[in-house]
Amino acid sequence: MDLFEALVLGVLQGATEFLPISSSGHLVLVPWWLNWPEPPLLFDVAVHLGTLMAVLVYFWRDWLALLRAGAHALRSRSVQDPDTRLLLLIMLGTIPAAVVGALLEDAFETTFSKPRLVAAFLLVTALVLFLSERAQPGRRALEDMTTRDALVVGTAQALAILPGVSRSGSTIAAGIVRGLPRAVSARFSFLLAAPIVFAAGAKQGLDVITGAEQVSQALIGPLVVGFAAAAVVGFVCIWGLLRLLQRQRLYGFAAYCAVFGVLSLLVALFN
Repeated sequence: MDLFEALVLGVLQGATEFLPISSSGHLVLVPWWLNWPEPPLLFDVAVHLGTLMAVLVYFWRDWLALLRAGAHALRSRSVQDPDTRLLLLIMLGTIPAAVVGALLEDAFETTFSKPRLVAAFLLVTALVLFLSERAQPGRRALEDMTTRDALVVGTAQALAILPGVSRSGSTIAAGIVRGLPRAVSARFSFLLAAPIVFAAGAKQGLDVITGAEQVSQALIGPLVVGFAAAAVVGFVCIWGLLRLLQRQRLYGFAAYCAVFGVLSLLVALFN
């Protein structure tokens, strides 16, 4: 892997982890389009840590408030504080994806990480985004979310184990269907991403350790570039999408997924 490949894949991970266009789909299809070799597992760890850094830095005030609320709740045994309730909702929303990932991730990645299937699942993402806009977003705030809302959004996140199904797209769409404004739904989606991105990076890191993968001198540069690109681009995309969704709909992202999915599917079928 050279520095240019690392930069492109880092930018892809940073952008598509948060934009509703599927990071897993792009990380399968773009190297396939360009005829690049599969990146080493250690590189996947680096770019996942980059996107985790982005969401932690962007929402650092939120995470600090949530940690304080959690510590206070343990001492007082009270969950009435809004930050404590939000922390519990994030934990609750993480459960479906954690269960599905622990039980089925390897099987799903092996079975479905084929270009034609990933392209087909991109079309599913396009349909989900389009249909969510047929619902009327409400005016509820994060503080108004219920346990049912968190479970619905968390279940949508679990479905994104399929490569090509966007995690952010499915969770934002689920939040809209549950009556959340687009920007509020995106905010909860990004907060919900942190535990899952951390878990994915930790699992891949464990696979590297147990597999005794060697870190060659030539790989250090691509690891640093990939991490930095994913972190910086991820931060910018979080900032941009939260502002975009205050006044724009998801139709543009749906159209992009549909076009890229159809083109990739045609090439995969006829090549």
